[in-house]
Amino acid sequence: MEEDEETPKAIPTWVELEYMHMRTLAGADATVHFTHLSQSSCTTLSTLFAQDADASKSPAYAHSKSVLELMEERGVPLEKVCLLDPKADKELSPEDGDGRFEWFLFGGILGDDPPRDRTGELRVLGFPGRHLGPVQMTTDTALGVTKIVVADKKRLSDIPFIDFPTIVFNAKESVEMPFRYISDGKNPILPPGMRAHLQEDLNKSFDF
Repeated sequence: MEEDEETPKAIPTWVELEYMHMRTLAGADATVHFTHLSQSSCTTLSTLFAQDADASKSPAYAHSKSVLELMEERGVPLEKVCLLDPKADKELSPEDGDGRFEWFLFGGILGDDPPRDRTGELRVLGFPGRHLGPVQMTTDTALGVTKIVVADKKRLSDIPFIDFPTIVFNAKESVEMPFRYISDGKNPILPPGMRAHLQEDLNKSFDF
């Protein structure tokens, strides 16, 4: 995951929740690296990761160095890194998990509404790219979908999605989410704690 330099030094709660959820979705057989972070963000995330040592979740590491520096350090060539790019010509497929790629790279913080092309700086470096369909996803959803496709060998068309779901808190409070989510058969799969955070934010917006 390559961060975006415009990210505030204090990581917002929703970002923390999504980043922690990525470890669950990736699973124990994968490793998640967050790169190009400010030092304060590295400290925050490293502390959160250390506090949750669940062996069923992916190990995760926060770096101030860029993804290119990490690739050089680990000996991973450019052609072995797949950039998840909304503007890529090819759709991600199960065949992309056959060993042709060692890493899957998510550029910038996903989940902007409206979407911004924050992957552009990585695209021009020449990474091979794949897209996840036409609808913007949250960060954790994008990683979860990638894992389902390349590790679980399921095609995008076979994954149950919910687009722009409305999260209902009570008879008077609800919020529409402008993203695509994986469905559990009835509801969108949200990070643990996200529903409560959304309701708290909604209530704050009505404070006078």
